[in-house]
Amino acid sequence: MWTYIGLSIATISFIYGSWMIIDKLFFGNPVAGYPSLLVSILFIGGVQLIGIGVLGEYIGRIYIEAKKRPKYIMKK
Repeated sequence: MWTYIGLSIATISFIYGSWMIIDKLFFGNPVAGYPSLLVSILFIGGVQLIGIGVLGEYIGRIYIEAKKRPKYIMKK
């Protein structure tokens, strides 16, 4: 779950950052400091959430394997 949330946050911040660059290069609009800072913080936070999600999935699979239960239980 956190992987998908982090991926969406990182994607949105990447799109907004790309828009700021395009707006500056093609239209000449000045970019204030706060939007670029916001994009940087959101992108880094999104990448961190992706990492936390991947680690959580990994630890969850290790936990399931460590219980040593059979994958299937057959009724007699």
